[in-house]
Amino acid sequence: MVTFPPCKINLGLRILSKRPDGYHDIETCFYPVPWMDVLEILPAKEFSFTCTGLPLPGNAEENLCVKAYQLLQKDFNLPEVTIHLHKIIPSGAGLGGGSADAAHTLLLLNQIFELGLSVVQLQGYAAQLGSDCAFFIESLPMLGTGRGDVLTPAQLSLKNKFLVLVKPAVHVSTAEAYSRVTPGIPATRLTDILQQDSSTWKAELVNDFEEPVFNLYPQIGEIKNELYKQGAVYAAMSGSGSCVFGIFDREVKLEDQFAGMTYWVGEI
Repeated sequence: MVTFPPCKINLGLRILSKRPDGYHDIETCFYPVPWMDVLEILPAKEFSFTCTGLPLPGNAEENLCVKAYQLLQKDFNLPEVTIHLHKIIPSGAGLGGGSADAAHTLLLLNQIFELGLSVVQLQGYAAQLGSDCAFFIESLPMLGTGRGDVLTPAQLSLKNKFLVLVKPAVHVSTAEAYSRVTPGIPATRLTDILQQDSSTWKAELVNDFEEPVFNLYPQIGEIKNELYKQGAVYAAMSGSGSCVFGIFDREVKLEDQFAGMTYWVGEI
């Protein structure tokens, strides 16, 4: 059985406070993007995990797809399977590709073995694998609070808008990015900003990671500036980077402006 895990962008990302457990409370809006990996799971005589496409960081045993299988196998004594992942979404980009793969592993296993798990139950398992993993169980626009795992449907549509994603050859450490942010409660809540017309977002919709990351890697900030120069209604870094996105009212072709970088464009 085959599925196609999408990625996400963050529309605004505020770091509100550091928690006693070491995580941070955040406020963000996750928005699904149809740039997809390919995931296949089949029953097998012995377990295996293989990957093609873009190289994966770390070793296979640490992959979130494997951990997702192990999580359900522990509770449901699942038979052995073979998992094959064809990686298209770049890693270390702030797009949640690894979390999407893990969530879709849960979804496929639930379907293949008829486990009967509800959306809420699947989100509970997903939250054990990563802070943004639960979002990908439904992949609908969601407000994320807590660690990003407390989800509320967002009344937001970017239908008929065009999205450009640009990832430079830079890896941003999420831990380092968090260490350089001073948490705080913003004057205007994210939900209020998102209800406004997208033309106002440039002045108000903030990703708290941008300032420290742009200071460390000025080339990432330059991508954002170039997207605005090319007519983006809104541009920002996704998550802790290094991918930057631009939302446009029209279709654009900007491959030449971002030569040598990973580039994707599509209608959302």
